[in-house]
Amino acid sequence: MTQRTSFGALHVAIIMDGNGRWAQTRARPRSTGHVAGARTARRIVEEARRLGVGTLTLYAFSGDNWKRPGPEVATLMRLFQRYLAAETARCVGTGIRLSIIGRRDRLTAPLRRAIDAAEAATADGRDMHLRVALDYSARDAIVHAAERLRADATPLSREAFATALAEACADVAPPRDVDLLIRTGGEQRLSDFLLWECAYAELWFSPRLWPDFAAADFARALADFAARDRRFGALPAAVGQGA
Repeated sequence: MTQRTSFGALHVAIIMDGNGRWAQTRARPRSTGHVAGARTARRIVEEARRLGVGTLTLYAFSGDNWKRPGPEVATLMRLFQRYLAAETARCVGTGIRLSIIGRRDRLTAPLRRAIDAAEAATADGRDMHLRVALDYSARDAIVHAAERLRADATPLSREAFATALAEACADVAPPRDVDLLIRTGGEQRLSDFLLWECAYAELWFSPRLWPDFAAADFARALADFAARDRRFGALPAAVGQGA
């Protein structure tokens, strides 16, 4: 018997790709794509909670995204600050805990304060854990985790490394491994996102640009995931026995 993960225990991660291309295909500024993408993020968060997903991690801004034009980066940061202001009360009302993972030293002081306020206000949420990766690089986090372990002379283990990795990207605790990774926009790569946590993740790619990604698409990804056999390196008969 193969192992299944219930949606309640599920950790879904999403690379929300295609905002800029969505805007360009409509002859609009790229900023309009990011605004549309924020609306999609709200819908997908609501759908994930409705379906009982335990943890949802969204890739909002990578460490390499600083290479984009300054005006676009500034727009993204303003949009994210407005998103926090608008969504914090919604998260509190729906029992969602909000955490931001990634570097914070390169963010503006007002944005850092908004992050702290949002995390504090939603800390008691139990229905779902929403994690948003901002200025995040999995490779950088892995390097910083290794540096922490070396400095502390901590005995090396997967558990110790996961703890150090969480500390390296300002996470509240080591998250469970990613069960399902979704990427929109037609690309099929991880783009430096949750590399350690995605060791045994199931991958699901959608050609839809992120602003066009609908609740039905998300539900379809979960249904496809539920039909897959997850063996984690074991034989089918051994998985059900915990081998």
